[in-house]
Amino acid sequence: MTQPHDEPTAASPEELREQVEQTRAELGETVQALTAKTDLKTRAQEKATEVKGQATVKVGELKAKAADLTHQAQDKVPAPVKDKANQAAEQTRLKTAQAGQLWQDKAPEPVRQKTAQGARTARENRTLLLATTAAATLVWLAYRRRKR
Repeated sequence: MTQPHDEPTAASPEELREQVEQTRAELGETVQALTAKTDLKTRAQEKATEVKGQATVKVGELKAKAADLTHQAQDKVPAPVKDKANQAAEQTRLKTAQAGQLWQDKAPEPVRQKTAQGARTARENRTLLLATTAAATLVWLAYRRRKR
């Protein structure tokens, strides 16, 4: 007489025990595989981790591309223009400092507090602001290239 899988019946109780143990092990592996397939929460977390990793890689690529484009643009700027830009930047820094002092002297206290809070928020989220600015710059550059 044969069993459901066409295996011969055991000739001794010891062989029967070995077959039972092997069947239990196979059944346990099957149950584990089915459990893993039906564990939606774990599968969703694994997928989220995978997508997050892909997004991190993409952000790194975009940052590298933005840095490369920045360097290319800087390399194309002639030295006199760079000097003029540095002078303008220094003048802007001085004027900004003067405006800041004037602001401190003239602005009402509640307005200064709100402004300080906004500046603090910007400093705390600097990475997000820089990433958003870089992404917007890349979109703008891509749009300009397509227009040409």
